[in-house]
Amino acid sequence: MRILVLSDIHSNLEALEACLGAAPAHDLVVNLGDTVGYGANPNEVVARARALGRVFVRGNHDKAVSGLMDLGEFNAAAGLATLWTRDQLTPENLEWVRSLPQGPVHVKELRGVQFVHGSALDEDEYMVSLRDAIEPLLTDAVPVTFFGHTHLQGGFVAQGDLSEVYRPGYRTVGQAESSDWPLHRERRYLINPGSVGQPRDGDWRAGFAVFDSDAWIVSFYRVPYDLRIAQEKILAAKLPQRLATRLATGR
Repeated sequence: MRILVLSDIHSNLEALEACLGAAPAHDLVVNLGDTVGYGANPNEVVARARALGRVFVRGNHDKAVSGLMDLGEFNAAAGLATLWTRDQLTPENLEWVRSLPQGPVHVKELRGVQFVHGSALDEDEYMVSLRDAIEPLLTDAVPVTFFGHTHLQGGFVAQGDLSEVYRPGYRTVGQAESSDWPLHRERRYLINPGSVGQPRDGDWRAGFAVFDSDAWIVSFYRVPYDLRIAQEKILAAKLPQRLATRLATGR
């Protein structure tokens, strides 16, 4: 079974369409949350996401937009984008965002795999460093956890008492590329597919992953998209300028 794993689309329609256009054949689409927030196309992205599949996890921006989270936890730009998004969403789409399930989410056909936004222990936890990942790696018995939230493509792996960080390697910063990570069944993994709409690892390209549950391989992808159009839409919507400019730096 091949699973297309998307996360942190953040209302970036151009990046989402580029990812879908570059994705190989797959059997299932899983969305790890933060479908909305930051970008200028919340209704279009929600409609596209709803049409793609049935497996979703809510993110913190999804919660904030739908009124399930205090905006005091957001910086000024994120808070303004949240309020703007809330006003833009149709009642139907707003209700859909509000009804997204809290992780972990499990898929019957995928034994030993779970899907979360932050971590299996706390849906809002940021697993940025190995120190952050140690407790989930050592205490959660599920072998493979796909997570988002940090916008950092790669993950963490543990075997016994040893743990390490994994980041995919790429040769360029402007072309479509992929990088395979073969998994071992006796180890435990936390895997981030990267952010579709707001990468933060210094690479502006949209990120996603495909998991082959038979071969036990994760393929990471980075793809260019029409950055200028995405930026112009943010500025035209009078959203904070920083939300547009940072797309170009991947920060």
